[in-house]
Amino acid sequence: MSHLESLATTRTEYQGNSSDLVGENPFEQFSRWYEEVAEHVHEPNAMVVSTVDEDGPDSRIVLLKEFSPEGFVFFTNYDSTKGRQIAENPHVALVFPWHAAHRQVRVRGVAERVPAQQSDAYFAVRPRGSQIGAIASRQSQPVGSREELDEAYARAEAAAGDPVVRPDNWGGYVVRAHTLEFWHGSESRMHDRFQVKASQVSRLDDAAAWTVQRLFP
Repeated sequence: MSHLESLATTRTEYQGNSSDLVGENPFEQFSRWYEEVAEHVHEPNAMVVSTVDEDGPDSRIVLLKEFSPEGFVFFTNYDSTKGRQIAENPHVALVFPWHAAHRQVRVRGVAERVPAQQSDAYFAVRPRGSQIGAIASRQSQPVGSREELDEAYARAEAAAGDPVVRPDNWGGYVVRAHTLEFWHGSESRMHDRFQVKASQVSRLDDAAAWTVQRLFP
C-alpha cells in the first residue's frame, strides 16, 4: 500500500499533552511557546500567510522576522501576489505549524506596511546574496527559464553597490492581531484549544483588551 493509499489510517496519537495557557497576555503566551518549541522544531519562525482576492483565499509559507507587542512582521516584495492582495484587502491570517511540538498558533488580523526605516534595518542584515535576489526578482511574475532567472540575478549583482540599497518595492508588513488561537494536541483527539480575542486589533501585551475562551477540539 502506498503512502497516498494509506491516508485514512495515517495519524499521530498525542499522549499526555494536556495544557493550559501560561501567559498573562498573547505577547507573553506566544513568546513562551516560541522559546519552548524553538529547541526542537525546524524553522519555528516558518508561518503560513493567507490572503484573499476575487478568486478566494491564497496561502504560502514565509518567515517571521520580528515579533513585538505590535504584532508579527514579515518581509516581501510589495509587487508580489500577496503584496497586491494585501493592498486590496489587508485582512490576513497566519498559522505557525509546530508539528514536532504538537502545537500550532493561529492568528487573524490586519497587515500594514512597516516604516521604511524598519525595512532598511532588516534589509541591511540580510546576506548580500539575498539582498541582490530581492532586486533581481520580479516576484510572482512569469519567467521564461532558469537561465533567464540567473541572468537577472547576474545583472543585479553587477549593478549593486556596497552596501546594497533596499529597493523601494521591497519591505515589511506587520500583522496587528485581533484573534489568536493556541492549540495543543492531546490524546483521543481531545485537543486543548484556547481562543484569545479582542474587539479590534490591539497590542498583544495589553491584557485588558483580550478575553480567553477554551474551545472544543
